[in-house]
Amino acid sequence: MKLQLWKLVLSVLLCITIGAIGGFFTSGEIDTWYAALEKPPLNPPDWIFAPVWTTLYILMGISLALYWSAEYGNSKRTGFMVFLIQLGLNLLWSLLFFKLHSPLLALIDIVCLIGFILTNMYFFARVSRQSALLLLPYLAWVSFATYLNLSVLQLN
Repeated sequence: MKLQLWKLVLSVLLCITIGAIGGFFTSGEIDTWYAALEKPPLNPPDWIFAPVWTTLYILMGISLALYWSAEYGNSKRTGFMVFLIQLGLNLLWSLLFFKLHSPLLALIDIVCLIGFILTNMYFFARVSRQSALLLLPYLAWVSFATYLNLSVLQLN
């Protein structure tokens, strides 16, 4: 398989753009609403989230580019659709949690997101094992974020 540079650039750009939009929903709420919430013991410092998410969006973009570039006899449409749905759920979480101040709706969203990440990994692995493995850090972080989300819901 030959990774095509233009597919890599577009894929990473797509993921970074979604992350930037999510960051827009988040930015005004960190020092106000979010700062006032009771948080669980394992809650990381606020500064860690931006570099972690940036890294994850880059890995997601590389994963998408590998999947897109892989030669595969059957259609890859389902894998693309699942990827876009999980990306949309990712963005929706920021809106629900930070803008709408609804940890409950955000929790429902993030549980669905985990299901779609796992489904995404399944479809990507059928075409490119490497593209699926690149989503493991994302799955791990979203799983941790689920703990944080649930804890915020319980504590507040």
